[in-house]
Amino acid sequence: MPRISRTVVITLVPVLLALGLAACSPLGTLNALTPGGQSERTEGLSYGDNPRQKLDVYRPLIAHGTAPVVVFFYGGNWVAGERADYAFIGRSLAAHGIVTVVADYRLYPEVRYPDFLKDAAQAVAWARRHAAQYGGDPQRLFVMGHSAGAYNAAMVALDPRWLAAHGMTPADVRGWIGLAGPYDFLPIENPTTKPVFHFPDTPPDSQPVRHVSKQSPPALLIAAKSDKLVNPQRNTGRLAQALRAQQVPVTELYYDRVSHTTLIGSVAAPLRWLAPTLDDVAGYVLAAEAAVPVPAPAAVTAP
Repeated sequence: MPRISRTVVITLVPVLLALGLAACSPLGTLNALTPGGQSERTEGLSYGDNPRQKLDVYRPLIAHGTAPVVVFFYGGNWVAGERADYAFIGRSLAAHGIVTVVADYRLYPEVRYPDFLKDAAQAVAWARRHAAQYGGDPQRLFVMGHSAGAYNAAMVALDPRWLAAHGMTPADVRGWIGLAGPYDFLPIENPTTKPVFHFPDTPPDSQPVRHVSKQSPPALLIAAKSDKLVNPQRNTGRLAQALRAQQVPVTELYYDRVSHTTLIGSVAAPLRWLAPTLDDVAGYVLAAEAAVPVPAPAAVTAP
């Protein structure tokens, strides 16, 4: 792949946004510019009977049955998103030796809360059962998401109800990673989100912050300081505080040069100069054997 100058990449950023990054629609440009030569993709695997219950697995070419496994859920306000748009996530993590599962899940108006959480838990259970087939270690299982997907990841990791349906508990998750997630968003203000969560009768226990306990798995929480869609202090900050109050290991990072949308885009090769998102996520997963938080890089400061 030819080397792309930083000047060209800076010029491309608004173009990428115009192509759909801000709307979580097709991200083909980021995928095209993120090499996949260090991974092998198996696509369209079913974890359930519904057409939306499918996933892709990105296997590191160096994996030999001991690689950690990350299940990733994308954002889109629970109304939009396609796993194929996030090939850059699978390729990027696989290049660091991590088996990566990128899963679709049912969306509104086909379903409402909590059905997409049932899908998320079902995908995680599938990954645990099948990890070894793709060079992964089912005992080193992580859940990750961005925006609405970070909410899904948080609920699977924190609320025991969803994994219990598959004979699992949050203890089966080594850790979880949330990027710009909504974890404490009542009362709901976004008009698109309201019907997804049965507004005005939104169940209080739909909020991840309400499910923190001493048994919660460790977390890496990342947000953009200037996030205009999901307030980082209210969501990332409050959840991190709740986890620490229960003595759960948590790493909390805030980046300066990204927005709500470019935070996930910074995992892709052409936008990595914006923030160390990929290095921090991969470092967290690979260091998790010690079950301690990864120190924040010196360049990263809290809000």
